[in-house]
Amino acid sequence: MFLRNAWYVAAWGHEVTRSLFPVEMLGEKIVLYRKENGEPAALEDACPHRKLPLSMGRLKGDQVECGYHGLTFDCTGTCTRVPGAERVPHVARVQSYPIVERYGLLWVWMGQPEFADPATIFQVEHWGDPAWGVNYGESMVVDCNYLYMTDNLLDPSHVAWVHQSSFGSAACEEVPLQTEVTQDGVIVSRWMMDTEVAPFYAKFVKFKGNCDRKQHYEVRYPSNAIIKAIFTPAGTGGPEGPLHKDVFLMDSYNFMTPIDENRTRYFWFQMRNFDANNEETSREFAKSVRGAFEEDRVVLAAVHQGMANKRTPNLDLQIDVGPLRFRKRLAQLIAQETAVPAAAE
Repeated sequence: MFLRNAWYVAAWGHEVTRSLFPVEMLGEKIVLYRKENGEPAALEDACPHRKLPLSMGRLKGDQVECGYHGLTFDCTGTCTRVPGAERVPHVARVQSYPIVERYGLLWVWMGQPEFADPATIFQVEHWGDPAWGVNYGESMVVDCNYLYMTDNLLDPSHVAWVHQSSFGSAACEEVPLQTEVTQDGVIVSRWMMDTEVAPFYAKFVKFKGNCDRKQHYEVRYPSNAIIKAIFTPAGTGGPEGPLHKDVFLMDSYNFMTPIDENRTRYFWFQMRNFDANNEETSREFAKSVRGAFEEDRVVLAAVHQGMANKRTPNLDLQIDVGPLRFRKRLAQLIAQETAVPAAAE
């Protein structure tokens, strides 16, 4: 089950051109393209005649012509031509989807169009700030249900075992987690004091010796996350007081779009408070982050299979408080959305 009245990332903006670009989201097949003025459009990827994917057809100006019998649809989904017919049947139309381009990503509203408000798209702090560098990420398909990915992004502890050569350190094994439920999601965080800098970050911090480190893992409904990494010289961190002048800050933005119940398309990018215009730093980040996420992909695919074929009950631990609270509230939101109003007496 999915929350449909929400914005989901469909593609990177650069992927969609004046060609027909098929995607699958929440079990629905959609075709994306750009109009002649460069604006994106999104239509149901199935001609109503014999359901041939429109993505197998061709663009004619701002309209899509089916590759089977030439039925043609404008960007609102209205059929404008049926070759050989005296008139266009009123049922000859396809669904159109609200679509917005922001942060280099294309966001599609999967629910009721009248509720599609671009102001509710996930807000990226520091976007456009010249003091912050951007590592434009990539995407990958992960063979698991999207909720295993939200579980993973509300679980700072897993880095101690899955990412030992990159994000993890010994402190990640034992320091207790703090869980906060907000109006739009769940935050799991902790400060780890006077510990070694994790391998991935060590080459970028501006200070020597141990650090105070904060892990901030936040997932917002339905499946968008921000992971904040803070490294500051040992003795200068903690929840109180201003940040040290040499503090390392990295915000990782993660967007999980369910393809269906068993697969998820994962998009990401990072922002950092140093080396804003250093392309080499960006390339190094991209390579290292991709490597770490490949480790996640292997684990999460195996978890999905293990849970789907389990013969004994699985065990929940204290570290699962955040993920379980997120799942509970998301299930409530989905139930509210799908509830059928009682008939008037």
